[in-house]
Amino acid sequence: MQTPIRGLRSFCFAARSLSFKHAANELYLTPSAVSHQIKQLEEQLGIELFQRKTRSISLTTAGKNFFDAISPIISTLEGTINEFSQMQQNTNLTITLPEFFASELLMPKLSEWTSEHPNINLQMDTLKTRKELTRHSDLSIVLSSSKPTEGLATELFNLEYIPACNEKLLKQWKDDHCQALNQVPLILHKARPWAWHQWAEKAGIDDFSPTQIIQIDSMFGVARAAQQGIGISLIPLPISQSWIDEQWLYKLFERPLTTKDKYYLVQHETNTPNPALDLFAKWVVSTFRKIQS
Repeated sequence: MQTPIRGLRSFCFAARSLSFKHAANELYLTPSAVSHQIKQLEEQLGIELFQRKTRSISLTTAGKNFFDAISPIISTLEGTINEFSQMQQNTNLTITLPEFFASELLMPKLSEWTSEHPNINLQMDTLKTRKELTRHSDLSIVLSSSKPTEGLATELFNLEYIPACNEKLLKQWKDDHCQALNQVPLILHKARPWAWHQWAEKAGIDDFSPTQIIQIDSMFGVARAAQQGIGISLIPLPISQSWIDEQWLYKLFERPLTTKDKYYLVQHETNTPNPALDLFAKWVVSTFRKIQS
């Protein structure tokens, strides 16, 4: 007959505290369950382990000898179980990143990471603007015109901006794209309010007199507005490339506005070893540093 481990554990806990009630509390059982398990153990061993009184228990001589023999074995077993349990516990990482980067680049690739690292949990906080950036995360993906000075920053790729619209507007203004700029609402991210004028200057468009400019605080909103035909948007490449590939948007002009804007990966806690964070950071760099405008 096999001896149930739970009976041996109940016995050891009760022998240390000399109380079925205290043993039950530590084991998250009822006192009657502990008493029943120990009774089964006594019947299997053919010896009485405890002297039971109305309000107390005490070890018999056989019970004390059995406890001295079995206690180190149970302690070693529990230690081994705890050690392996801790090895299997998931590690948590917190990442802050722009929402457009998350939706257009990270999400389509994330299954590659999660399938290889099932024991690392990710909490992602998406941001609309740089001002929302928090340093309370383990890692951030930042859009900036200069290299961040906080933490360990690694450059990923640079951005350029291109005028784009939906197919209907493209066909409507196929004979005069420049005139479309003065007749159709121009849409951009509010973080770059002069981007359209900068683009027009770089593109050499002299007669640039837009009738309406719409600023949106979300790059997804900028791209979506163009897709729905509200106007012509200045969208970032290569991050918006999927919109072009899927023919949700079309380039109205080929000439881009090149800026100093770049995406950086920033690790905030660089002094404390964090293997999970290092793994994720290396994956982000190897996956997205390859992207070219």
